[in-house]
Amino acid sequence: MDDLIVILAVIIPTIVLSVWWVFRSSPKDRNQHFSDPPVILFKNGTLEYASDTALATFPIVIGGHSWTDLYDILRPQYPDFPEQVASNGRGRNVIKGRDNKSTLEIDWRKDGATLTFYSLQNLVTEACDMEELELLRQIDKSLPHPAWKTDDAGTLVWHNEAYRVVSLRAAKTGSDIIFDLPPSVPDENTCRIKFEPAGSTAVEWFDVTRYPVDGGMLHHATSRTALIRAEEAQRDFVQTLAKTFAHLSIGLAIFNRDRQLALFNPALTDLTGLSVSFLSPRPTIDSFFDALRENRRMPEPKNYKTWRQRMADLITDAEVGRFEETWTLESGQTFSVKGRPHPDGAIAFLIEDISAEVSLARNFRAELELGQNLADTFEDALAVFSRSGQLTFSNKAYDHLWGFDSGTGVQDTTITDAVRLWQEKSLPNPLWQDLKDAVMTLQDRSEWTMPVCLKGQSPMLCKIVPIAAGATVVRFLRQSSPVAQPRARLKKNSD
Repeated sequence: MDDLIVILAVIIPTIVLSVWWVFRSSPKDRNQHFSDPPVILFKNGTLEYASDTALATFPIVIGGHSWTDLYDILRPQYPDFPEQVASNGRGRNVIKGRDNKSTLEIDWRKDGATLTFYSLQNLVTEACDMEELELLRQIDKSLPHPAWKTDDAGTLVWHNEAYRVVSLRAAKTGSDIIFDLPPSVPDENTCRIKFEPAGSTAVEWFDVTRYPVDGGMLHHATSRTALIRAEEAQRDFVQTLAKTFAHLSIGLAIFNRDRQLALFNPALTDLTGLSVSFLSPRPTIDSFFDALRENRRMPEPKNYKTWRQRMADLITDAEVGRFEETWTLESGQTFSVKGRPHPDGAIAFLIEDISAEVSLARNFRAELELGQNLADTFEDALAVFSRSGQLTFSNKAYDHLWGFDSGTGVQDTTITDAVRLWQEKSLPNPLWQDLKDAVMTLQDRSEWTMPVCLKGQSPMLCKIVPIAAGATVVRFLRQSSPVAQPRARLKKNSD
């Protein structure tokens, strides 16, 4: 009976220990701790502590093994494992595993030793972690914009170097937050903050972005000062342009690269009849011309489809600076419309009321036609030369007499060309050069006459009459009475 009790006392603890070893942790738990290096603490002659990873890796029980037990368990995998505890109680041993894929570090203590097991995977992971940590430190120092983290209570728990620089300018230290952030709004993680450095009147602006993270909130602040100052400078420049263009009588409409109205002057509202309430919300270029069409401030198209295509061509031509048209409106007004490209893809349209100029030009043309018709009734041939010797006018009698086409040849004919024509169709006359000189001279201008005789026709009298603006009228008169002696010959006879 006593023997049975002894046997049971030995077998039952052994079975319990075996069952505990098999079921003490599931594979899932083992995987969770696999990444942690196994650690064993041997103290005062017994195994006092083992990490979860060590318990999952080796058949050991806390408080149930001596150094000799560890020697028997570990020597098959680590052949150089010491058989006894170091007597000096200090130093470190590094033992390689039999498979060359693991390493055991033994840190000797006065009362025992600490055993740390490293696998190749652990060493690589640790090296990667250190490399990543060093990279994060470099990013922290080189990040140009402030970044910081607050806990759930809003207390500053971390910041980078850029944040520290800005905090010095704000004259805030410690845990003070340098930016006064408004309360968080759902779906809006970015807000614009005004920052006023201590001892300076210059205001700066930052866009702060908030990111929820474990244990608090991560913030990034990006400076927008340069952008806002550029926008303010642009607005000031536009206002200056608007004040300058306010006194122009030409309507100005500038459309930006998105084809929205960016600038207009008061003359545009006067000429187009478009209200300020319509122009101020920055209508698109299509809406602008649609409104012009509805206000009858542009020629009425024959059909809408053709008109839309014409508007597309208009914009394309304006982009390259080729658009220039004259619009005659139903009201009798006449507009000169020009499209010119501007920097950054903008387009400027200039609308000018040229009704007065057109009316004046029409009256001038009417007067010219009246004068032409009046001169065509004369029997005498008339030709008018400018002070530079250019033929500017001739009547029908002149065209018929000399076989001249005034419809095509007036602008290209000079006094030299005319004298050459007269010489070819008349008898020799030494005074042609005097007539040419009289037309081209600007001094001692006086009226005089000379005889002209066309080949096969009766003699004529050529009368040279200076008129205003340095111009000269050459008049050919037919006569039946004897021709008077030329001026040069009369002067010779008197001598």
